[in-house]
Amino acid sequence: MSISTVAHDPSGPPSKRNGGHLPSGAGEARFWTKLAEWQLALPLSLAFAALFLAPLLLLVATSFFNDDKITEPGFASWVKFFGDPFSYKVIADTLLLGLKTVCATVIVGYPLALVFMDLSPRLQKVLLFIIIMPMLLSVVVRTFAWIVVLGREGVVNQGLMWLGVISEPLRLLQTELGLVISLTQIEMPLMLLPLISVMSRLDPNLRDASAALGASRWRTLFTVIVPLSAPGLVAGCLLVFASSTTAFISQTVIGGVRLIYLPLVIWQQSLVVYHWPLAAVASLSLVVSVLTVIAALSYLGRRSSRHLQG
Repeated sequence: MSISTVAHDPSGPPSKRNGGHLPSGAGEARFWTKLAEWQLALPLSLAFAALFLAPLLLLVATSFFNDDKITEPGFASWVKFFGDPFSYKVIADTLLLGLKTVCATVIVGYPLALVFMDLSPRLQKVLLFIIIMPMLLSVVVRTFAWIVVLGREGVVNQGLMWLGVISEPLRLLQTELGLVISLTQIEMPLMLLPLISVMSRLDPNLRDASAALGASRWRTLFTVIVPLSAPGLVAGCLLVFASSTTAFISQTVIGGVRLIYLPLVIWQQSLVVYHWPLAAVASLSLVVSVLTVIAALSYLGRRSSRHLQG
């Protein structure tokens, strides 16, 4: 075929044939590949829509009713919830509980992760089993076990009295301190697993290289190990915060009725008072406030990681 024949080919270039609707060659392969990917993701997308989006939309719709019979549309439930100063205190206490639990799990969990990295592979498996083992038990069982530990006749009080630190039992149940202690142990696997997952992929020669350059162990920790393990640390903080702020069982059993958090308010409004619109407003407030703090923690984690890495 001559050059002039190609130049005047009535069929035109491949991208213009068939009205430009059907791709050809490599483009056709990419088209069918993307179509297959969407077909694989379709069942999960439908399940996500049915189990998450639909209930969330129903919750939003329910919140815009004034009465507990859900017959009169309006904004009275929103006005009633956010017009009460006590609601703001409950939201602040709930978020503060999550932040305190995150700080406690980081203080305890990060040294454990460092110890994990220095162990032999056999001992690492043992420690990993110990970390995962509490997750095999129901959170109800673990929470009630803390009643035995933190009670007036519990292990903590008896141990402190035996050592002579205190003369009478401390009140740890139905206090925020006791709740934070119990949540720290309950949520610890959520901190350690992503942290260990990231730290186990670090080059073991980094510490030796840092020491060879004259860096101390503490400088190596804060300038090498912490920045490189930041993704796992941030992921653990997000998981612990989201779980601790919504831990209704632990908050109710350990904290009691003296400590009021948003999950307890939602339970009271939905199953005691049967005011579903007000419970929906409280639920949406919990979702939005938790997601806001999670977004802030994620942003601060990325920013600090970039700063530490220079």
